[in-house]
Amino acid sequence: MKNKFLDLLAQRYESEEKVVTEIINLEAILDLPKGTEHFVSDLHGEYQAFQHVLRNGSGKVKEKIRDRFSNELSEEEITEFATLVYYPEEKLQLIKSHFANKKEINEWYIKKIEHLIQLVSYASSKYTRSKLRKALPKQFVYIIEELLYKTDDYTNKKPYYKKIVEQVISLDQADELIIGLAYTTQRLVVDHLHVVGDIYDRGPEPDKIMDTLINYHSVDVQWGNHDVLWLGAFAGSKVCLANIIRICARYDNLDIIEDVYGINLRPLLNLAEKYYEDNPAFRPKRQSNKKISDQEQSQITKIHQAIAMIQFKLESPIIKRRPNFNMEKRLVLEKVNYEKNEITLRGETYPLVNTCFATVNPEQPDQLLEEEQQVIDKLLFSVRHSEKLGRHMRFLMKKGSLYLKYNGNLLIHGCIPIDEQGNMEEMKIENKSYAGRELLDIFEHYLRYSFDHPEETDDLATDMVWYLWTGEHSSLFGKREMTTFERYFITDKKTHKEVKNPYYYMRENEEICHKILKEFELDPMHGHIINGHTPVKEIEGENPIKANGKIVVIDGGFSKAYQPTTGIAGYTLLYNSYGMQLVAHKHFNSKQEVLHNGNDVLSVKRLVDKELKRKKVRETNVGESLLQEISMLKGLLKYRYMK
Repeated sequence: MKNKFLDLLAQRYESEEKVVTEIINLEAILDLPKGTEHFVSDLHGEYQAFQHVLRNGSGKVKEKIRDRFSNELSEEEITEFATLVYYPEEKLQLIKSHFANKKEINEWYIKKIEHLIQLVSYASSKYTRSKLRKALPKQFVYIIEELLYKTDDYTNKKPYYKKIVEQVISLDQADELIIGLAYTTQRLVVDHLHVVGDIYDRGPEPDKIMDTLINYHSVDVQWGNHDVLWLGAFAGSKVCLANIIRICARYDNLDIIEDVYGINLRPLLNLAEKYYEDNPAFRPKRQSNKKISDQEQSQITKIHQAIAMIQFKLESPIIKRRPNFNMEKRLVLEKVNYEKNEITLRGETYPLVNTCFATVNPEQPDQLLEEEQQVIDKLLFSVRHSEKLGRHMRFLMKKGSLYLKYNGNLLIHGCIPIDEQGNMEEMKIENKSYAGRELLDIFEHYLRYSFDHPEETDDLATDMVWYLWTGEHSSLFGKREMTTFERYFITDKKTHKEVKNPYYYMRENEEICHKILKEFELDPMHGHIINGHTPVKEIEGENPIKANGKIVVIDGGFSKAYQPTTGIAGYTLLYNSYGMQLVAHKHFNSKQEVLHNGNDVLSVKRLVDKELKRKKVRETNVGESLLQEISMLKGLLKYRYMK
């Protein structure tokens, strides 16, 4: 087998010279500085804010401009240049509108193309020429390379370089070249993007975020609890599907379901209008920039009630057939006294308000009406046959995982379930107990099995996907139970409380973080845990850097729904060869504000960890792969060319 593999490898490197050249190239790459990693989390459909953070590299683009041009440009000129790099198409039109004639525009073109060439050269200084070439706009590769690699002493070729730029301008290609150079800069500033969960729900444009990620040059995703809901729905889980529709109704985002993904909601609306009336508890949360008519609000309110009741009914059979889920207390429909309109929970009785039990049979409260069954079946069929949703979910599966070990750090959206003593919590699945890393691995196994076998809809794997959304041992949920029913129907707020896993207060302890890193075979002295999921309440003085820098929580509130609680608009994290920096962001208003005022929505940078020596590619996941490739090439050299 080894010889056959080497024979196949020889087809790619058909001469000794090519093998030797590649070994030399890869060995040299190992000693380059590691590229910049960019971490974002809990995007929740906020595409515009995400786009801005992506385009400015959490401040890295402007930092590069300032480093390179601080002696040549004023702060105002640096800001305008940075905005050109972020939004080249729109900024070009604004800038050009201020010029009196073509001569002025052409002079500006010459100066700005030169600046962009210098910026690309500076931003690419730690990359190989080959990697830079891949980042350049294809139609201008030859031209840009000629301009990039000119020397300071180029007297003999000065007319040649001048003519290149003049011809670009005369052939009306200056705008395209500037746009290409701007996007090349964005790509060079960030080598790899990590999305630490929750792309979906609450915000209005998760689909656009997905399209951006699909086209991004290097990315991975650690699934969040909301992402798993969407994966579960596409994998055939009706209760996951009911949840995503309920959440979209709650946040007035049903157009994502119907208009973006082409899922027909008419049967659900017909059912809703037949059985439900207006209900203040189910009116959609209003977004300040979005207006809806009274009729639309009424329809959404009715849909919200209809799908919520279907969800509660669908949960019961899973809870009953999976006693190891330990969720009997969530059989809420069975705990209701429908005559007195009250419920008994944990020995206490509470009156119910804003109820909508028109489709509930008190004798069999979890029984779906035939109409409800038909509706959920039709919805599931539409979901399974949505081409766009399928493309997005397959990408999430390909690039995603429950956790990731990357460059010595542990990336996980939620938590590692632990008990009050700091021990890994155990969960018994099919008569075997799992905890820590093994528990997360078995969760991911079931999720992938469910996704690959959508025809099996009531099996353990599909039920386990729903458990990841709501179960007490789920690394994504991280709470003892989800009190959705109570929040709708009980006014006593003590019933709304969702008790968090001890992880969320014990992660302040450095020893606990060391223990978790060891569980995942990472160096506790140098590794970090990078979390999302729980908004950091900076407004109350909470610090996102915990346990003496061992853990960094980067959910600071991209979602507008959380921003009044957090006081900011999200955190992002940067990790380059010099160490880690946490960036806090102000509220993002609009692209137009950035274009006209240059507002970068950056707040402060906080040092998380500084490398004692500059980290090289050799010490990264990429370096590990390159070392394996070098080993194979050396094996080929010995086997094929040095016999």
